[in-house]
Amino acid sequence: MAVLDRKLYRDLGRLWAQALAIALVMACGVATLILSVGAYRSLEETRAAFYDRYRFGTVFASAVRAPRHLQSRIENISGVASAELRIVRPVLIDVVGMAEPASGKVVSIPEFREPSVNRLYLRHGRLPESGRENEVAVSETFAEAHGFRPGDTFEAIMNGRKRALKIVGTVLSPEYVYAIGPGDMVPDPRRYGVFFMAQKALEGLFDMEGAFNDVSLSTVRNAEIPAIIETLDELLDAHGGTGAYDRDDQFSHAFLDSELQQLEAMSSIIPPIFLVVAAFLVNMILSRLIALEREQIGLLKALGYGNFAIGGHYAKLVIAIALVGLVIGSVAGLWLGRGMTRLYADFFSFPFLIFRQSIDLYVLAGTVTVAAALAGAAKAIWSTVSLPPAVAMSPPAPTTYHSLFLGRLERLGIFSQLTVMAFRHLIRWPVRSLLTTLGTAMSVALLVTSMFAYDSIDFMIDAIFFQADRQDATLTFSDELGPEAIFAVSSLPGVLKAEPFRQTAVKLRNGHRELRMSIVGVPEDADLSRILDLDLSPMPPPAAGLVLSERVADKLHLKPGDFVEVELLERDNRTIEVEVGALAQSPVGSPDTGGPAVPGAIAVSGLAQSYVGLTAYMRAEALDRLLRDGRRISGARVQVDEAELAALYGEIKRTPAIASIALQGVSRQRFRETIEQNITTSTTIYITLAVIITFGVIYNSTRIQLSERARELASLRVFGFTKAEVSSVLMIELSVIVFLAQPLGWALGYGLSWSVVRGFENDLFRIPLIVSPQTMAISSLVVLGAAIVSALIVRRRVDRLDLIRVLKTRE
Repeated sequence: MAVLDRKLYRDLGRLWAQALAIALVMACGVATLILSVGAYRSLEETRAAFYDRYRFGTVFASAVRAPRHLQSRIENISGVASAELRIVRPVLIDVVGMAEPASGKVVSIPEFREPSVNRLYLRHGRLPESGRENEVAVSETFAEAHGFRPGDTFEAIMNGRKRALKIVGTVLSPEYVYAIGPGDMVPDPRRYGVFFMAQKALEGLFDMEGAFNDVSLSTVRNAEIPAIIETLDELLDAHGGTGAYDRDDQFSHAFLDSELQQLEAMSSIIPPIFLVVAAFLVNMILSRLIALEREQIGLLKALGYGNFAIGGHYAKLVIAIALVGLVIGSVAGLWLGRGMTRLYADFFSFPFLIFRQSIDLYVLAGTVTVAAALAGAAKAIWSTVSLPPAVAMSPPAPTTYHSLFLGRLERLGIFSQLTVMAFRHLIRWPVRSLLTTLGTAMSVALLVTSMFAYDSIDFMIDAIFFQADRQDATLTFSDELGPEAIFAVSSLPGVLKAEPFRQTAVKLRNGHRELRMSIVGVPEDADLSRILDLDLSPMPPPAAGLVLSERVADKLHLKPGDFVEVELLERDNRTIEVEVGALAQSPVGSPDTGGPAVPGAIAVSGLAQSYVGLTAYMRAEALDRLLRDGRRISGARVQVDEAELAALYGEIKRTPAIASIALQGVSRQRFRETIEQNITTSTTIYITLAVIITFGVIYNSTRIQLSERARELASLRVFGFTKAEVSSVLMIELSVIVFLAQPLGWALGYGLSWSVVRGFENDLFRIPLIVSPQTMAISSLVVLGAAIVSALIVRRRVDRLDLIRVLKTRE
């Protein structure tokens, strides 16, 4: 073994604790990189495989009632590979032992063949057979939530009639990987399920013989999707078509896609923090190690070792540390990645899970880690190769200190001599002190970034469930009803207050930008469901105006005074040009905004705050005038006496006109449980990582200071200072650094939290940026705890200093 290699092993043995601390920080970066990128790739590959094997549709559309003879014309659209015409209807479900009614969706399947689009993965049992009208295959999540097995039965209200249905199989569908009920924010399989029945059975139940109301298309590669959508809309317009849309707007796919975006954002924000800190630690330990080994370096050069050999020796030291971190991080990242992927597989309804150990991911992690370590060591290594032998073998010049302000403090007696000594050392090396402070601040920042989600979710829940939608339940009707229906709702058992609403599907356009969404019509005096402005203050719906959520306005690049085109998808695709104005009281057709009057223009009064979905609001009377079919309501929001809930549920199960019920309390609880489960998992991981960073930075910094100042500290002991007084020099320096790191960490954490919020923002959810003082305080306490532990370890070494060995004169 070469001499320098033997020295390398000795150095690693001597510096094992410091090297391990750096390796652990590097391991954190590697683990988070493999965790986030690995989970992203696994989820994406699982989705792609499921979609491909079970022919997930590319284009979707619905209608009121369209004849089946359109199938050949639809299949002949250029670019269409196959088309599946279906009957899809909402149903209300009555499960024995479950007080509240559940909601669901029933989908028809062909009787003598597999669907050509959106095939089903059969987990247990079989599919419904022709001629057996009461057979149904249920989604696996719904079956598991109720403990159903093939052969069990439940009741459902279908087209106004209650029917007993027999479960013959449990299935998974690529169309419902993320199945969410009306009014819910996260899946609740106990209260929402998707069911599949034979086509003939549904034709008889819903009077749809020879007709369909839903179509899914698969397309050939490189098909012109916009052209297919346009042609399909033309075919369905006369039959109540509500506008075709591509896969990007399909709800299940859109939500899954947003999760992938969040994983991708996580992989670009968190790992760089660890790698930057690791590079700083490598630079810190190597530069000080070289300073302590000046004489050895000079002696090696005098014996004939070249600059390349000596620089390579220290580069090997860095690479060895990086490789240890890479191994630890790879193992941890693989384990955490598998766990997170399984968590996603449970949250989303996948029939199988693909988690592959991509070699390129580990190569990427290794390359980035070693590159970051060498980048941190570059300056220190350069100083070794540029040091002349004669200079290296000479003792370093004594450090020069300037009294200045600290000298005055010492004369005033405000601080002791030992405290002034600690302050003077910090000020003498400002860059080193700043970098150590920055490294510690990164720990605080990481904790703030991982914990702010608790504050944001609490704020979000309060805004959504207690300020905006304050009803106890939302009833949705099977079809739009007349205004007198609200009186029938008010007479239901336990209903204390009822407010109607109307909802219609639209496309909003501004130039080439367009969004598919709904306009909700609310009463003028709405109290249960309120529109909130950007300051979260209630605002009344304008008499003839349109209120857009902030997200909609941003995506469409709209502001007051602009015009927006509204296409009414449920009203023969009638298009109306809408003006974004400031006058909410302008009458329909004559907006007084200083601009040209536009026939049918509607003044849009302002922007609303909404953290879920894409929303637009109008006053109910104005929406009725816009749709031109009289006063109608789509459902009602109700306040309920809890003592009458059982009676209310029973009556709803006997009311055919009600298609679904969304319970705010249950939705809120389910949302909180799901979000907190995910946050708790990630927060636990990041608290562990932040503690490792803190320990790595502070322990290494203090250990190296001890190595540099061992002679000075031993001299203090000889002069009669106690162990506590001597160690206080290092402890004061450490305390100042940790104290200064707190506000810096808070600021960095706020900035990183903002980056996370921006990275996670999508059309389905928007997380508000809320960072409470409590979160910052907890983050600081965790870092202080880790700093105290590392300080106590170093303090023990100070107390055990060998005074004779340390005070020997350097030869």
